[in-house]
Amino acid sequence: MTLEVERLLADAVAAAGSSDFGEPSFRDGLEVLVASLNGEAQLNPIGQAAAEASIVTDLTIRLQATEYQSAHPELALAEVPAPLFIVGVSRSGTTALSHLLSVDPANRSLLGWEISQPVPPPTAATYGTDPRFVAAMAGADHGPLDDLNPGFRAMHHDPPNMPLECVTVMAQDFVSLRFNATFNVETYGRWLLERDHVPTYRYHRHMLQLLQSEAPGRWQLKTPHHGLAVDAIAEVYPDARFIWTHRDPATCVASTASITNSLSGTFSDGDWAHYEGRVWTEMLGEMIERTRAARRRLGDDRFVDVDYRELVADPVATVEGLYRDLGESLSADAHTAMVAHTEEHRQHRYGRHEYDMADFGLDRGELDERFGDYRNEYDL
Repeated sequence: MTLEVERLLADAVAAAGSSDFGEPSFRDGLEVLVASLNGEAQLNPIGQAAAEASIVTDLTIRLQATEYQSAHPELALAEVPAPLFIVGVSRSGTTALSHLLSVDPANRSLLGWEISQPVPPPTAATYGTDPRFVAAMAGADHGPLDDLNPGFRAMHHDPPNMPLECVTVMAQDFVSLRFNATFNVETYGRWLLERDHVPTYRYHRHMLQLLQSEAPGRWQLKTPHHGLAVDAIAEVYPDARFIWTHRDPATCVASTASITNSLSGTFSDGDWAHYEGRVWTEMLGEMIERTRAARRRLGDDRFVDVDYRELVADPVATVEGLYRDLGESLSADAHTAMVAHTEEHRQHRYGRHEYDMADFGLDRGELDERFGDYRNEYDL
């Protein structure tokens, strides 16, 4: 059965009990995505069901958030002061760093439970006891993906009490690499690279305004997708600062290809390994070059660099250096929390992620040459 845009929209309206989707530009991405899923993704029955459920869920959340914002117009006037955006490519330590920053009591992070159920917004006083959070934590040890793909947790895992990538919010505007990581939608990916991201980051800001209304804090936000749109972020968040994580790009490409091949392989029975290697080489290259170009335009003072090797070797000391570069100091409470976090959340906690570049049609020498300028600039 093929996916149909109008039917997906109608299902979301029925689920939300509302028909106001807000800014209509989201339909551009929705229509390209649906066409790409129908024509390219080679979905198996599980993939067909997952794609439909994912899209309807994203649309439903958008409807609920739009309705709440319409009833509370004051939210649109709220400041989102000096957010931190982590813009490193996938597999460069963005998740580890974001998780570490999230335990600083002064920071505010996007958690999965509040992104998936943002209405009503959480409150600071009951954040840890909110029934939505409690329910998410109760299912933390074993979820549906663990049954479908038992080895995926060793590659990537976001516990309910740790930050989730902003692509989850951006998916509600249908401009999101989440779809590319889950399904093989090359045409959608090419469209995404040409898309003006400003409307999507306006939607992103609206969601932050909603979520912070009863639980404030300085936002720290991450997804490799941010690297494609630093200029758009700077336009929507004029005082945003950017934390750029750096790791050997050849390793990042191969690791990303391995993860996306495993994840999309849950939803398609085709052999996509070489496709993943090619597509993610191109996508990570775009992330790097666009971020380099944006840095030249915006100035070095908006950016702080974090070396993956240092982050792995001494996470807390690396964050202390990061805060100094931001002109801040790490509080005693934050330091204590970060030490405890690193002791509990050690690398390879759920197993070691192993892969071979050749399985994805990748050659170390070719990748080193392709990313030579970036490697030399940041001593990678």
